[in-house]
Amino acid sequence: MHEDESRLRDAAPAPPGSGVTFVMPVLNEQDYLARSVASVLAQEVDGPLEVILALGPSTDSTDAIARSLSAADPRVRLVTNPAADIPVGVNRAIRAGIHPTLVRVDAHSALEPGYTRRALETLDRTRAANVGGVMRAEGQSPFQRAVAAAYNSRIGLGGGAYHSGAEEGPAESAYLGVMRRAVIEEVGLFDESLRRGEDWELNLRIRRAGYRVWFDPALSVTYWPRESWVRLARQFRSTGTWRGELVRRYGRRNSVRFFAPPVLVAVAVFAVAVALLQLTGVFSGGWSLAASIVYLPLLAYAIVVVGYAFSPAAAAGWRERMWTLLVIPTMHLAWGVGFLIGTVRGARENIDTSRLRRNTPLP
Repeated sequence: MHEDESRLRDAAPAPPGSGVTFVMPVLNEQDYLARSVASVLAQEVDGPLEVILALGPSTDSTDAIARSLSAADPRVRLVTNPAADIPVGVNRAIRAGIHPTLVRVDAHSALEPGYTRRALETLDRTRAANVGGVMRAEGQSPFQRAVAAAYNSRIGLGGGAYHSGAEEGPAESAYLGVMRRAVIEEVGLFDESLRRGEDWELNLRIRRAGYRVWFDPALSVTYWPRESWVRLARQFRSTGTWRGELVRRYGRRNSVRFFAPPVLVAVAVFAVAVALLQLTGVFSGGWSLAASIVYLPLLAYAIVVVGYAFSPAAAAGWRERMWTLLVIPTMHLAWGVGFLIGTVRGARENIDTSRLRRNTPLP
């Protein structure tokens, strides 16, 4: 995207040595939290740093791990987030922090060495209000590696800059983000009525206020995807539902690429209806032949998915490639179904159950 530079406002730089506040919402992250916090504490900052963990109602050992991390290092501080919603937790962490630069961190991710130093340099150089980089997904199991490869590819998530990379420059949004507190407070922090898509919506308000949002491909964050097919499907259905809600609210400001998965779902449903009419004899002869054209887009989609699964870009190993044949359609169809639901009914009642343990009662 390209803004008119003459109309943009510069975000005020932070005073030298003023410090950085890292904010992290946390829920049921016993397998990842310690690694994520360690990656933050290892960041090099010309000044003090603090890590604010906003603890949701976890049902595993996450809270105990968080308390031990805080006891071991006074830079790690804890706040509560009873609602478990990410925007609420991030806002609580922001309000508890004291430094003029904010770094958004996900407990399911780890910052690469030098990430914060580079981001601060980019903020100063570009006078942007928010800077983000590449989300580099990694996996440990064959399933998770297949999902990670899909995240990192254009076919998986549609070619967003922070998934597949792009040239440095102005951006629609920023993955996680390193932000100037003054601007974030000026535009009103994160919208607590959203459960997903809150980063995109915040960056929309930042850009509407006249500030730059900047993509720097030299910045990299490691992200570990969901570990099971069920959780992946739940995550993408919830994400799609909230994107549908954002379309209800902001319409054309949403990128065209967000509409591809719901179109795929619509074509698939139409193809099933045609198949039933053909099997029952309602469509026959010329009508049946003409209606069969609906299968062509699905055939083309299947060819693309199979071609990707066995291409060098996909995760290596036969188990990863087999999982890819399921992972890609799951991501697209679950997201598309959620999008249609969110567009029609809204998403206020939607809960992302992919972050909950099986014995966790829904709020």
